[in-house]
Amino acid sequence: MEVQTNDKKLTLVGRKFHALGLFLLRRPVGQEIALFVRALMSLFNKSRSFKTDSRNIILQTFFTGVEIFPILFVVATLFGTVVIIEVITMMGKMGFDDVVGGLMVVVIIRELGPILTAFLIAGRSGSSLTTYIGGMVINSEVDALATMGVDPVRYLVMPGLIGGAIATFIMNIVFSTSAICAGYLMTKIAIALTGNALNLQLTWDYLSTEILKALTFTDFIFIVVKPIVFGCIITTNACYQAMNIPRDIRQVPKATGRSVIKSFFYIVCADVFLSLFYFIDYFNEISKII
Repeated sequence: MEVQTNDKKLTLVGRKFHALGLFLLRRPVGQEIALFVRALMSLFNKSRSFKTDSRNIILQTFFTGVEIFPILFVVATLFGTVVIIEVITMMGKMGFDDVVGGLMVVVIIRELGPILTAFLIAGRSGSSLTTYIGGMVINSEVDALATMGVDPVRYLVMPGLIGGAIATFIMNIVFSTSAICAGYLMTKIAIALTGNALNLQLTWDYLSTEILKALTFTDFIFIVVKPIVFGCIITTNACYQAMNIPRDIRQVPKATGRSVIKSFFYIVCADVFLSLFYFIDYFNEISKII
């Protein structure tokens, strides 16, 4: 009797998971997760070509990362300049010079740096990827690939996914480095041009030492994890919006708009979830200030 009861419980649990799976697959989020898994599994196909895959991934990495560098560098520099001036000015007036490094790490490296990097990539590279694949869908090029025996997910989605994740990781490091280094130089130039009107006492040794002291092992882990997660979200969503576009050329700009907006939403949701690991550190920092 006990064996039969356990079997019934297992059967009930299996049915619940099956129902949950069907429910998710009927929703866009579940379908995007399925597309993500399918793209990763395509790496292990027997018909894989290392040379072709490597070329496509490198091209996608270049397209996603290198071509966005100029605007990303400018945004990072201006953002870093504002953050450095605001943090040092406010903390200096309040007498909390010892938390400058912690706030710089929180604002630039932990939170806004990865988010702004992901937003820039979603707005530029994600939208372009949706337009590119969407145009192929409209022109029946994706169907032609399938007819020739080429898996469209492996040929289009997988390089975009891996290349986008790699590029987002690299660009996140570039953004944080530019925000701190170039932001420091711009701050020194602003101090020189204004005659130090804000009365800022800023040196590179002080800024770099405070930032390095505030960095934790968790920060180094999430410097890798966050941008990779954001990159996967952006490219998977962009490819999903393109692959499911109706056969109407007027739907391409609509799909591109949905791709960008949904990427922004998913990025913020993922950031909130990942930031749960930092909440204990946040409370400790607040308790030090109070």
